[in-house]
Amino acid sequence: MQFTIRTDREAQLINITDMVARAVEESGVEQGVTVVFVPHTTAGVTINENADPDVVHDLLLGLDRAFPKSPAYRHGEGNSHAHLKASAMGSSVTVMVEAGRLKLGTWQGIYFCEFDGPRQRQVYVQVLAA
Repeated sequence: MQFTIRTDREAQLINITDMVARAVEESGVEQGVTVVFVPHTTAGVTINENADPDVVHDLLLGLDRAFPKSPAYRHGEGNSHAHLKASAMGSSVTVMVEAGRLKLGTWQGIYFCEFDGPRQRQVYVQVLAA
C-alpha cells in the first residue's frame, strides 16, 4: 500500500499510526510484520511517544541542535541539515502484527518525519504474514 502526505512546514512530525493500522487491517494479515518505508532522502520515519505533543516539539528541537543549518556544508542545495536528520531517523520501521493489529507500546506512535518541506511525500506500507 502507498499513501501520500502533504507537509506544510519545513520540519514536522506527522502521526501516521492510523494510516498504517488501516493498511494492516485491509491486508487481512493476523500474524506477521509490517514495514513502513519512506523513499526520500530528506524525510524519514520513526516510532516515539504519541501521548504528549511536547515530545514532537522536543524531538524537532533536538534535531535542530544536533544538525543545524550551516554554511559550512558543501551540498549545493543547502539542505544538508535535512539529509542528516533523515539519516538519523532512518527511512523505515518494522512493527510486529498480532491478532491483526500493530503491536505498539501503550504510548507509541509511528511518525512521518519531514525535514525539507513543505512537500508532497510518499509512504509505503508492506504487511507480511508470518
